[in-house]
Amino acid sequence: MKLIKTQDAVGHVLCHDLTRIVRGEFKGAQFAKGHVVTEEDIPMLLSMGKEHLYVWEMQDGMVHENDAAKRLYRICGGENIRPSSEIKEGKLEAFAQCDGYFEADVDRLDEINMIEDIMIAVRHSGTGVRAGDKLAGMRVIPLVVKEERLKKAEEIFNGAPILKVTPYKLRNAGVITTGSEVYKGIIKDTFTPVIIEKLKTYGIDVTSHIVVDDGMENIERAIEELKKKGLDMILCTGGMSVDPDDNTPGAIKNSGAEIVTYGAPVLPGAMFLLGYYDNGMPVMGLPGCVMYAGATVFDLVLPKIAAGIKVTKKDVVKMGNGGLCLGCSECRYPVCPFGK
Repeated sequence: MKLIKTQDAVGHVLCHDLTRIVRGEFKGAQFAKGHVVTEEDIPMLLSMGKEHLYVWEMQDGMVHENDAAKRLYRICGGENIRPSSEIKEGKLEAFAQCDGYFEADVDRLDEINMIEDIMIAVRHSGTGVRAGDKLAGMRVIPLVVKEERLKKAEEIFNGAPILKVTPYKLRNAGVITTGSEVYKGIIKDTFTPVIIEKLKTYGIDVTSHIVVDDGMENIERAIEELKKKGLDMILCTGGMSVDPDDNTPGAIKNSGAEIVTYGAPVLPGAMFLLGYYDNGMPVMGLPGCVMYAGATVFDLVLPKIAAGIKVTKKDVVKMGNGGLCLGCSECRYPVCPFGK
């Protein structure tokens, strides 16, 4: 690649896209890579501020931006991820091929982005995505990059893609509604419909629902009944505060679940409980905020659980960074800092 005056470029082949921007009207490649410059192109090129042009004359040890983008995609793209159909202005993008839980190896991503002239930008790791969602964009900063820098990135890659989408696996759930006020028909159960809608997002159907009166033994019996149904998940609503009459946490513990956490550094949702049974089935105690708040701790853990990935105490602790919902008048989860 060499740099020549635009007036002298007639007959030469452009080695990169040339972007033209007209505010409010147009932004895109006016001249694409590979275009042969004609005499008629010169006025337009000059109006774009292009007094000099790079034309093809590659040197050993250098890689063109388009070829570099392809190599960076190979570092990123794992299962259930596809590249964009074309490279635009040196940039290639990655998209989800299915609904699932998106993860990025942030430590290796940081290492790669420390390499001069290389950049990979990804959406927040640890969130649910839909088929077709954009996951990442990658490119090199200059028009050509030293191959040694790409090789350094490929050494960090070492055959293991830094991006991953795990398809949702859980398909059904049972809900236990606790509280004498609901059991006796004093108030209507407005919690379960919220749960049903949230689970639908991840392809999970509520196939069993039990309403029980207060009392730990009642909740324990309901849990045992649901455990026999071969469900993928059990959710208990109500009775998660520290009031003496709130028996849900104790009932879940007595049911044989290994408790991962009772309490989370997330607002709303601090009184959240998560446990697992020996067969790997998760059981959760959901605080009342899940019923009325736009997004809570439940929304943060649900994508990972729906994908069949076990949530650890460390995972919950990390939610404290970004775990404060700002209470927007119109909830934008997961496209907000709370959604990470």
